[in-house]
Amino acid sequence: MTDAPPVRVDQAPPAPSRDPELAVTGLETRGTRAPRPAGAFRRFVALVVPPVALFIVLVLLVELIVVAAGIPPFVLASPSAIWAQLVQYAPQVLAATLVTGVNALIGLAIGAVLGVVLAILASSVRSIDGMLAPVVAAVAVVPIVALAPVLYTMFGSTSEVARIMIASLAAFVPVFLNTLRGLRQVRPVHRDLMRAYAASSRQQTVFVTIPSALPHFFTGLRIASSLAVISALVAEYFGGPREGLGSAITTAAASSAYARAWAFVIGAILLGLVFFALTSLIERIASRHR
Repeated sequence: MTDAPPVRVDQAPPAPSRDPELAVTGLETRGTRAPRPAGAFRRFVALVVPPVALFIVLVLLVELIVVAAGIPPFVLASPSAIWAQLVQYAPQVLAATLVTGVNALIGLAIGAVLGVVLAILASSVRSIDGMLAPVVAAVAVVPIVALAPVLYTMFGSTSEVARIMIASLAAFVPVFLNTLRGLRQVRPVHRDLMRAYAASSRQQTVFVTIPSALPHFFTGLRIASSLAVISALVAEYFGGPREGLGSAITTAAASSAYARAWAFVIGAILLGLVFFALTSLIERIASRHR
């Protein structure tokens, strides 16, 4: 007859057995947190409601001031008149917004790609950086008012190429400058650590340089998205096809239809907000996968 093994007093009690059936079905929730949709809804409300409420208050205040003071439409059209024109000319506003939006989107894509490529070259080769610095400074101060008529003469008054080029130049500068700054923000200790691990140049770029530069790139892209819309819109004031928002605004203002002109201005504002929201969404998606 064998003796039973001695029992240690200080020994921890055995862990409770897990029911495999509960584990498989996901009913065993000990140590896990259930999602809180109410908290997400509250954050959404806190983010959206204040600016919307402020906008409504401002619109009502402007309407009251315009009606009470008898301000003429050529000075400031009332929000109610602008809304009536926006509803009446909604198809025209949408068509003009799409034309300007396509030009701005193509220009933004071209300018962003060109800015990233040249920023990588400038950060890698010092001589290229020295050559690009004055060129970028010159492009940054080129006035659209002077450039648009020249490009219309070069590419024709019926082509959208001039507007796309102007939007590309406007988007190129912030993307290039911010991406270049991000590529130079890598800490030396991180590079030394990768060299200590015998990482190749490609591995250093993928795991250190690009993650460090992404926030700066997206900052430049957000700025460029607004500049691309503004540049494409302003370029339409000086000629070319008559389908865009800028042409519609000038035509309505020249016809003394000031409320209608403001309706097209609202279309431009919404277009800019859409571009900004899309770039912010892309940044959020990219940040999750870093």
